[in-house]
Amino acid sequence: MLSGHTSDGPRLICKPTALARYLLQHCGSLTKAKLAGWPWGDPHLQTVSSQKCGEHGHNIQFTRDHLLLKDGGTVALDWMVGTRLSEATVQRGWDVKKEYQSGRKPLGCFTSTPPVLLLIPQFWGGITPHLQLLCHQAMREGFYVVVFHHRGTAGSPLTMARLSEFGDPADLQQAVAYVHSRHPSSVLVAVSEGSGSGVLLSYLGERGSSTCLTAAAAISPVLLGQLWFESAMPPMYRWGVLFHRKMQLRRYVSSLRGMLDVDRALNSSSLRDFEEALFCSSTKVSPSLERSLNPASSSLRGLTPAGAWALGERAYPAHDWDSYWGRNEPLRDADEVAVPVLCICSSDDPLLPPVSTLPLSLFQSNPYFLLAITDRGGHCGFTLEAGKQMDEGRTRKEGDDEGIWSHNAVLEYLRVVSDFLKEAERDWKSWQGRLEVNSLQGQKSRMNTTSLPRRRRGAMMKKSRPQPAGQSGVDDVEGGPFTWKRSYTR
Repeated sequence: MLSGHTSDGPRLICKPTALARYLLQHCGSLTKAKLAGWPWGDPHLQTVSSQKCGEHGHNIQFTRDHLLLKDGGTVALDWMVGTRLSEATVQRGWDVKKEYQSGRKPLGCFTSTPPVLLLIPQFWGGITPHLQLLCHQAMREGFYVVVFHHRGTAGSPLTMARLSEFGDPADLQQAVAYVHSRHPSSVLVAVSEGSGSGVLLSYLGERGSSTCLTAAAAISPVLLGQLWFESAMPPMYRWGVLFHRKMQLRRYVSSLRGMLDVDRALNSSSLRDFEEALFCSSTKVSPSLERSLNPASSSLRGLTPAGAWALGERAYPAHDWDSYWGRNEPLRDADEVAVPVLCICSSDDPLLPPVSTLPLSLFQSNPYFLLAITDRGGHCGFTLEAGKQMDEGRTRKEGDDEGIWSHNAVLEYLRVVSDFLKEAERDWKSWQGRLEVNSLQGQKSRMNTTSLPRRRRGAMMKKSRPQPAGQSGVDDVEGGPFTWKRSYTR
């Protein structure tokens, strides 16, 4: 296990691999963080301010795509096209150019094929101030930014009587394929916010090495979904989340009644009761609703036969609460994840279970999972100390929105991982080239061994053995170097 912690930085827990060492050497944000103290560092203040209506919302300009899914539903994709310029924004643009000229080139800046950053909001939907700030900063650093909205959220239409389960990655899988088709030459990375990690982690596990993503990160993630739904959340947050979800459900109550037990969901007093009422068939329902939930029904939940086939087991409601999580737990296929994933958690997060419940063994044994734990930061907060910046102590300017440590850490992590994978690919090609050259030399040496003295023959045979790569971009394993990208396959 590689674990490091300083007085002003997070604790990094991961397997000691070449990637982890490379990140510690080149990703300064993961080794130090001047997080704000009290009162601005209060976890509840940070959490509420990061989730309520933000000051930057009116400045962001999006263009929306509605993606038609295989089951007949739709999801919305918001492409960030710019902001309403202000004097501070223009000044920040000049700062980026100065950083580029001084050798500090952000990932994707001033390239013909900028990377695409796919952002996944909380599972109850909407763009929070926390996500708005990340959009601003990512676009300044040269990313194409696109926000994935869960079906029926953020004002997108619900075109069929079906809601997404917590860990169902089917919609995200089709959205990732669509985004990749729009920018096939660009690096595609993803970042989730809070409970949006349930879909992201499920997608990475189900797709394995077939994913189009190069790297991913999760800020304040829900790693254990069932535990999160069953844990006691502070009443203020529980009622806030429930109110938001019930307001969304009321928009479609007439369409969903008869397919889902919406009445019980609207009367629920906990997140577990709400989720169980909508997606588990063990709930006591009316005879008409029970008939509609019968798997033998040809019009099951409003699905066509093709739609039911595309959804697989999720075309049918779960038998009970445990079976629901058997197919929706975010880390159920963690061993299949084939791209680096950084998870950022805070010890004082009021919305998540205690850090003592985190699956630390996963991060200690799986080379693709890295965990950064801070002492404070709230839920999707991580506000930096006033006047402090991660960039060599640079003072914040008016209008500068780089006061969020998690944003700095995530974007720098994506840049460093991209550099690491490029080096690993070069090392792999170099190793293969040496192997081919040595193989040819070995063939020539075998052709000439009959005319050579015995001692000379042994020296040449020893020289012809291929040498392992052993560079920073790869880890040596028996039979050749460990290739980070796409190492695990289903």
